[in-house]
Order: sequence, then structure tokens, then C-alpha cells
Amino acid sequence: MKLFYSPASPYARKVLVLAHETGLIDRIAVTVAGASPTGPSPEVAAYNPLGKIPALVLEDGTALYDSRVICEYLDGLSAGPRLFPEGAARWDALVRQALADGLLDAALLTRYERVLRPEERRWESWEAGQVGKITAALDRFETLVADMPVLDIGTVAIACALGYLDLRFPDLAWREGRPATAAWYAVFEARPSMVATVPKG
Repeated sequence: MKLFYSPASPYARKVLVLAHETGLIDRIAVTVAGASPTGPSPEVAAYNPLGKIPALVLEDGTALYDSRVICEYLDGLSAGPRLFPEGAARWDALVRQALADGLLDAALLTRYERVLRPEERRWESWEAGQVGKITAALDRFETLVADMPVLDIGTVAIACALGYLDLRFPDLAWREGRPATAAWYAVFEARPSMVATVPKG
């Protein structure tokens, strides 16, 4: 299998963390591919018409995207620990993944506004709205971490979201006023899968 990814992509990191945790990482050839809203990679677009990463290409040429689909596919291949639980726990894990991915959606839109849009055309109210979503998600994390399982797709997604904030948004100081989340993340980020996938860029 071939995974198109960016070293700074939190969605790609989620896939890689899951691959490490399930013991599948050695079956995946990781290929760096540049992708942005203004200039998608032709190589990626050949498999994902949206031009977005991550994209996973299977041995028969079938392409899977986005990170949620790829993670569930890889989890289905795992003979070891499963990160997508069954029963009621599944819905809890999926909702936490959705919350983390929603935070990342808002964070990436904020990043694009700050970095890609010409300064004279930036929209302060738009950025404030996205930062508000990030803050609301972080506040919800604070109420969830005490009851979360040690490892599932929800915890992986939350950890990758927090790691992205550390990379791109140190100004948000997300740990302030959220001691439970900060303590939980300090433990989770020490997992070998997280250490092996620290974002760069």
C-alpha cells in the first residue's frame, strides 16, 4: 500500500499513528506529496479528485480517502488491537473523532486565512469564528478526557489535533485553563506511535 501524506498534516498523522498502533506500518510505503487549496498535487489528484491528503492506494490500484475512511480500512486489517470498537463504544469513539476533526477543519481554515490569503483581504470575523470553534472543541475535550479509554480512534484523533495546535497555533496556549486535557496529552504524546509521527513543517 502507498500513502500520500504531508509531514505537517494532522489527518495524515492520524492514519500513521493508527498504522503504528495496529502493527501495519511496515505494510505502508509513505510518499510525501504537496497539496494545498491553491495548488493540488497532480500525483495525488490522479487518485483523489479532490487533490487532498491523505490518500491510500491499495495493491490493486484502488484509492481510499479521507483519513476517516483510511483509518477504518486499516483497522479492519488489524489482527491485533482494534481502534474502532463495537457497540455503544463505537459511537462514542466516532463522535470524539468527529469533534477532533472538526477542530482541525477550523484550525486549517484559520491557517489558510493567516498564511495564504493576502493580508489586505483577510477577514477578521471569519478567523474569530473559526478560533471560536477551536476553543469550544478544546473546552469539550476538558470534560471528556477523564472518562476516555486509553486508546481508540477518538483518542488518536484528539491527540493529533492537539499536536497540530502545538505546531501551528502556539499563540492559542490551549493548555491554559484545561489541566485535565494537558495532563492527558502529556501521557498520550509519549506513546511510541506519537513520537514516531511528530509533525514537521
